[in-house]
Amino acid sequence: MMQTFNDTFNDFLATLSSWLWGWPMIILLLGTHVFLTIRLRFPQRWIFTAIRLSVKKDPEAKGDVSQFGSLATALAATIGTGNIIGVATAIALGGPGAVLWCWLTGVFGIATKYAEGLLAIKYRITTADGRMLGGPMYALERGLGARWLGVLFALFTAIAALGIGNTVQANAIATLAHDTYSAEPWMTGLLVSLLAAAVILGGVKSIARVCAMLVPLMALGYVVGCVVILCFNADYLLPALKLIVVSAFQPQAAGGGFVGASIMMAARYGIARGLFSNESGLGSAPIVAAAAQTRNPVRQALVSSSGTFWDTVVICALTGLVVVSSVLAYPDIDFSNGATLTRDAFAKIPVVGAPLLTFGLLTFAFSTILGWCYYGERAMEYLRGGRWVGAYRMVYITAIFLGSILNLTAVWNLADCMNALMAIPNLISLLLLNGVLVHETRKFLWRNRLEKEG
Repeated sequence: MMQTFNDTFNDFLATLSSWLWGWPMIILLLGTHVFLTIRLRFPQRWIFTAIRLSVKKDPEAKGDVSQFGSLATALAATIGTGNIIGVATAIALGGPGAVLWCWLTGVFGIATKYAEGLLAIKYRITTADGRMLGGPMYALERGLGARWLGVLFALFTAIAALGIGNTVQANAIATLAHDTYSAEPWMTGLLVSLLAAAVILGGVKSIARVCAMLVPLMALGYVVGCVVILCFNADYLLPALKLIVVSAFQPQAAGGGFVGASIMMAARYGIARGLFSNESGLGSAPIVAAAAQTRNPVRQALVSSSGTFWDTVVICALTGLVVVSSVLAYPDIDFSNGATLTRDAFAKIPVVGAPLLTFGLLTFAFSTILGWCYYGERAMEYLRGGRWVGAYRMVYITAIFLGSILNLTAVWNLADCMNALMAIPNLISLLLLNGVLVHETRKFLWRNRLEKEG
């Protein structure tokens, strides 16, 4: 009886997740990306200014952590297993053309991440003890007067953090450790729980400090490793690029072990994976953006937008090139299995392939656990006040261990649903407050007053 109920419940969640992340959500998210890109006069053109600002310190500005610490924490939560396994899944389901659609989604998503960061600073509050709190829930409450939508967003975020940001990542680490080193899942779960607790219990400054050290290391290591692999696959790099571009617009394109997919399939899976990977429009990243030391909303908006650039435009694109070029170089790779495609592609590269994949998955998953804890904490504080944060941390740390040893089919689907439900109220705030976005952008960016005013 219980097994029948579990199967029915899992099927329900899978169906709901598929519906929530179907074409309506894809159109809504991508439409918001394009709308904000045009409305804000292509903020993507300021990406190099954004990168420069992200590494500058502004200690005189108000905030809990540096702009780089804020960005690193957001990237820690964003750069996860989806950047590696998720891209391969998109290729398996949508063909090589999905890589281009994923990349384009990241380019347009820069505008949405910019808008989220701006509203986070514009509507953040200062607590009695001097901390800065913000995010979509505060924009909904203070900007639109819709606290009920803020409550819904916070509720979905607190639940999603325990799923996609916690148990799912812990399970990925435990599975990888078992497959690679024959480590018992409970031992891995206990170790990861203790390591995470050492960081999480120190609060946002501790999380930001560790992420500021971990994120550049893991991202640089993964990028350099991908470049090395592409050097091994140098003869297949240009054919891979051509196949990715052609397959995005010509359904009959196939070759090198790939089976041609329709344009609609390439677009659907590439866009969906890009949206899911960079979290632009999801509403998670602005929660930590609100804690940044910054003089004005536009400075942090630019810094936040650089996160999507690194996550999707760089890392997801490199992963896609590695996978496609490896399949062309080694046609015996089963490209139809998204779960094993990345592993098989990386394993073909001598010396660096397998260790690079292991390093990327372990560090990406652990950093995601840290970043999403902060999101969940702030959501819980909005819902129930600061006195509940300590209890939420303990639940979060316990969930890491449970995620390492349990079957998470239902958790995966539930987390997917919560992520989609987070996006809806957040997108409402972005679209209805677009006038505020334009006003602030005109005031500081278009009039070249970015560095002068606080």
